[in-house]
Amino acid sequence: MSTPQATTVTGRQRALMLTLATAGFAVNFWAWALLSPLAPKFKDALHLTSFQQALLVAVPVVVGSLGRIPVGALTDRYGGRIMFPLVSLVTVVPVLYLGLSGHTSLAGLLVGGFFLGIGGTTFAVGVPFVNNWFPPQRRGFAVGVFGAGMGGTAISALTTVKLVGAGTTATPFVVTAVVLAVYAAVAWLLLRDAPGRVVPAEPLGRRLAATVRLRITWQAAVLYAVAFGGYVAFSVYLPAYLKTAYGLAQADAANRMAGFVVLAVVMRPIGGWLSDRIAATRVLAAALAVVAAGALVQSFTPGLAPVGTIAFLAMAAALGAGSGATFALVAQRAPQKMVGSVTGVVGAAGGLGGFVPPLVMGVVYERYGTYAAGLAALAVVSLGALLLTVTAVARGGAPKSSGRRSTAHV
Repeated sequence: MSTPQATTVTGRQRALMLTLATAGFAVNFWAWALLSPLAPKFKDALHLTSFQQALLVAVPVVVGSLGRIPVGALTDRYGGRIMFPLVSLVTVVPVLYLGLSGHTSLAGLLVGGFFLGIGGTTFAVGVPFVNNWFPPQRRGFAVGVFGAGMGGTAISALTTVKLVGAGTTATPFVVTAVVLAVYAAVAWLLLRDAPGRVVPAEPLGRRLAATVRLRITWQAAVLYAVAFGGYVAFSVYLPAYLKTAYGLAQADAANRMAGFVVLAVVMRPIGGWLSDRIAATRVLAAALAVVAAGALVQSFTPGLAPVGTIAFLAMAAALGAGSGATFALVAQRAPQKMVGSVTGVVGAAGGLGGFVPPLVMGVVYERYGTYAAGLAALAVVSLGALLLTVTAVARGGAPKSSGRRSTAHV
């Protein structure tokens, strides 16, 4: 447990492991998000409908989300030392397939996108890995820093279209595959699981069954479906939304999406840090209130400057902080040996929360010629999550830790 670790682990070791885990998360998320910036290009080239375009970017999300459940449980068993390089190497295969041949048809894109989703499972590897390296009173911040690796989507947004312009459609996929392979080699050489890591002896099925019986699993799953799901939905669909609703060029829309992602990434560790110092439920309540207000304003499709930009940036900051606060809550309340399994279920919910909105937005726009209903629905869902936070979650009891209650709070 964390108390004996404190006498055998140095700050430099923790920093190195956190850095490597965050880098691995970012690289795999970069791969996971490769299709989103190119979706408008594929729509024009392959004559896709708005729904098919939305499906194209949503498939990797749902696979990466559901895959977190077994990957999180496997990480509890085998550790991040094995799982990080393994997932990274496996992700190389669909990346190269998409770049070299899969992008020429909708069927190829969907098949490649399905397996590309594997890259999205690294979240369930990193949270238990980082959680084991840090004491309870620092886990919110540490997991928040790791969560900033979701900025890999910003790397994709900023580089993918430019790399295609400088080379061919295959160029960003080949570059990403090389980076993934290099990271896998570095991780294999340098990553180490935390001393004293508790390895569960129970079979996988029994551990998952125990996980779904925990109250914190389902409470955090709902909150993460809104917070991180909202982030994922915007990060994959915002370029299409901005191009359709405001007539922006593809590169301009991708750059603005990158700005949204960067702000959310910066706010994630801040949300975790605040949750180490005040109740995570308070951070979540404030974040959800901002998301509801921003979505309501944007449902009227105001001018992009300044009202629309302010609404989107406010939602980005709130979604990032809320995501960090959710996993600070998991780190504080989930049993230590089950953090990976809980993370898998909660992470799956977050990814699925990002799968549905792009499809809804595509269908809504095709039918009504406006995105208003979809954004209004986000406002309503955020208010529902806010109500859950200030009632059931806030009354959920003291955090579970291996030591005294005071070690979980500062």
